[in-house]
Amino acid sequence: MTILPGPDCTTMTDVRAGVDALDRDLVALLAKRFAYMDAAARIKPERGHVRDEDRKTQVIDNARAEAVRLGVPEAVIADLWERLVEASIAYELAAFDRR
Repeated sequence: MTILPGPDCTTMTDVRAGVDALDRDLVALLAKRFAYMDAAARIKPERGHVRDEDRKTQVIDNARAEAVRLGVPEAVIADLWERLVEASIAYELAAFDRR
């Protein structure tokens, strides 16, 4: 099935196919992101270095700015990134503890 850009969709089948394909891509990108969390857990010398509030703020601010640039809801993106960063920290802590 051909995946159409959102503006070109004319049926809910088109929309659902696009959303499903995009969701697969998002999960693949998140897997790559979590691989960086594995690397961070390997590289950081102390468990206490895992949580970095300044970096967390920077990451969320970057996502917020990109949302503004792309014209998508800034508050929604900031909320999603808050959750993503917290989940990443939890994942990295667990990875750190396994090493």
